[in-house]
Amino acid sequence: MNKLNELFNPNFYNKPIKIDNFNKEDLVNFFKLMTKIRLIEFHLADERKKGTIGGPVHLGIGQEAIAMGLSANLESSDYVFGAHRSHAHLLALGSSVKGLFAEILGKETGLSKGMGGSMHLSDRSVGFVGSVPIVAGTVPLAVGAGFAAKIAQKGNLSVSYLGDGATEEGVVQESLNLASLYKIPVIFMIENNLLSSHMHLSERQTSFDCSRFAKTNSIPYRMIDGNDIIEVYKASSCAVKNARNGGGPFLIEAITYRWLGHVDWREDVDVGLSRSIKELKMWKKRDPIERLENSLIKSGLWDKKSTDNLIKSIKDEIQILWDEALNDPYPEKSQTLKRVFCKK
Repeated sequence: MNKLNELFNPNFYNKPIKIDNFNKEDLVNFFKLMTKIRLIEFHLADERKKGTIGGPVHLGIGQEAIAMGLSANLESSDYVFGAHRSHAHLLALGSSVKGLFAEILGKETGLSKGMGGSMHLSDRSVGFVGSVPIVAGTVPLAVGAGFAAKIAQKGNLSVSYLGDGATEEGVVQESLNLASLYKIPVIFMIENNLLSSHMHLSERQTSFDCSRFAKTNSIPYRMIDGNDIIEVYKASSCAVKNARNGGGPFLIEAITYRWLGHVDWREDVDVGLSRSIKELKMWKKRDPIERLENSLIKSGLWDKKSTDNLIKSIKDEIQILWDEALNDPYPEKSQTLKRVFCKK
């Protein structure tokens, strides 16, 4: 079996990751923030199941290393565009947890003033321009922002998060072509979790390899284990340097797997999908957080008691922020006309 096939096989890449020669303080911080993002998303899943959250939430539990590894290389002056599964993209940049909670609850104090919910997030203070539920909808916007950054010549770049399903949209091919032609500083981060909504990659494409679209457009690329924070960090560092030094676009295809189904708390293992409990359990052994934790423990930089204390501390913080958001006011109805409907 070649390395490409191994990346898509959960029987491989499930051991502790190699952390030698990497800044130890950064590693611990990566572990803490990825753990926090996961617990936040599990909290949202529970609240959605209880009915406290009225609208849908698309969760990316299991994919935390991708947002963490890329965000650690970015500046707040860069332009980051998400999709409809973007809680981690936002939180990894250091955005407000309370603001996210309030937005999902539709409260005035939310990141989008309670008008967008889980899928319409924006926090320009950390560089996150926005997310939308339209598949591939933000890809050309990221290219446009990257083009503006190139003209401004301030060393900024743009990031486009997209899934394997988004690569099937024609606008992605047009965006790749334009970015390559004009050497636009944009990083295309493909989170290839093998599933587009409820359909497996094998039922939609002739190849599992989405990086072939980079080859077609003469864009440098790397295909990596998206559940290895070190691999994501290194590939992202290379892509960022390339963009800031005038090298133009770069594509990273990070192979990963989401633990929950397309939307909300369900695992989607019982609705006729090409996804079973057995397969899900196998992929969970490639858990990006547990693999980093095991590496830290093995190196003497961390221990299980510290993990227990960390989890308790994060859960306490989450509950406090959630309760605050619950008690915040809803926006006045008049704000709908002011913030959603535009009239000249």
